[in-house]
Amino acid sequence: MQSKIFSVNKTLNVQGRLIDLSQPRIMGILNVTPDSFYDGKKYAADGSQLKQVEKMLSEGADFIDVGGYSTRPGAVEISVEEELKRVLPVIKSVVENFPSTTISIDTFRSAVARAAVEEGARMINDISGGELDTQMFETVVSLNVPYILMHMRGTPQTMTSLTQYENLIRDLIEYFHQKIYKLTQLGVKDIIIDPGFGFAKTVEQNFQLLQNLDQLQILGKPILAGLSRKSMIWRTLKTNPEGALNGTTALNTLALMKGASILRVHDVREAKETVALLSQLKS
Repeated sequence: MQSKIFSVNKTLNVQGRLIDLSQPRIMGILNVTPDSFYDGKKYAADGSQLKQVEKMLSEGADFIDVGGYSTRPGAVEISVEEELKRVLPVIKSVVENFPSTTISIDTFRSAVARAAVEEGARMINDISGGELDTQMFETVVSLNVPYILMHMRGTPQTMTSLTQYENLIRDLIEYFHQKIYKLTQLGVKDIIIDPGFGFAKTVEQNFQLLQNLDQLQILGKPILAGLSRKSMIWRTLKTNPEGALNGTTALNTLALMKGASILRVHDVREAKETVALLSQLKS
């Protein structure tokens, strides 16, 4: 499924465990926030969180991404203490009940990232690419864990007004090139890039980005696509996040054909089936 034009690193080292990315992987989303755009409040209780993790793992999730800060447009800002209060007990519980699980902490705060890794998370997923916390890159270095580097402008509160680009794809490639160079100079080896669908991009720009996703392979890093139930889907289909599963599956299919190595999703079974079907296509 991958383009032969570019050489992309297909192995991820997660604290000594090598994960082969030549076959696309699935990252299941576990939001423990009361105000997420799709599943807010759904997994607020400890029991429901573990049941959801068990469900996602049984359906084939390779990673579980735990987030305690809603990054939907216009989301309310919370304190570091509140974010820690939300995510640390969940991570501890997942580690105790599913010890082999590769947990990713979805945060842009270095203090939260450090505490989460110390509690058992094995990857850091930073929507801000280090822009919202100057200590993040150094924290990634000291923790020696894989880093998901996403593209965004501004903050979740301001990003919808920051959608002017001279050339969207070229600007993203330049952004990632500079960030990857800095991280590499610091000694970070395992970097995944996330183009940030829905973050400081219009609906039209999101589709332009998806159409040209394969161009990001020139950066030589695995690509994560986070399209699940986002507004680019439900606004186009004139529905809502709850009605966006079919659209999500359609766009995930295109993302895989354009070179995505990881799909970040709310619905693991459907994503896993998409990967299985596309794997039957001989490139």
